[in-house]
Amino acid sequence: MNDLQQIPISTIDGRETTLGEYAGKVLLVVNTASKCGLTPQYEGLEALSKTYHDRGLEVLGFPSNDFAGQEPLSEPEIADFCSVNYAIDFPMFSKIAVVGENKHPLYAELIAQRPDVPGTEKFREGLVKFGVTPNPAPEVLWNFEKFLIGRDGNVADRFSPDVKPDDERLRGAIERELSR
Repeated sequence: MNDLQQIPISTIDGRETTLGEYAGKVLLVVNTASKCGLTPQYEGLEALSKTYHDRGLEVLGFPSNDFAGQEPLSEPEIADFCSVNYAIDFPMFSKIAVVGENKHPLYAELIAQRPDVPGTEKFREGLVKFGVTPNPAPEVLWNFEKFLIGRDGNVADRFSPDVKPDDERLRGAIERELSR
């Protein structure tokens, strides 16, 4: 197991685990929020999970309240929200910090392995137009940023928050990693 797979994490219902539980699978790690303009991506993430799960993809949701307070819910409320509104069946984890001094070690390692995020310029400009000062690179920019982890347990790719789950760039990267 590599460093990324050994970092302690908790499921949304409080069970302690690590990404090592998913060793040998392709993982799509996404920081989520229930009150964000990008929240409808949950639907597409669930579709990705259903499409590729049998081939070895696990979509993993990590709620975070780091961006404009857009995840104010508790873990039980998040689980209920995801179930009721989006019929989420993929694993959800406890709420964590993905930026700042309290950044979870999982996100510190994800960013360290893949500091570059192609194609964020337009999204950064949009944040500025809304009066938000974007985090400097390589930090996570906003909710629904995506990290793709290959079967070897290392970060293979990273996608801007505005790359939707049905985007060909994301689907192509998933296909590539599943075929390895």
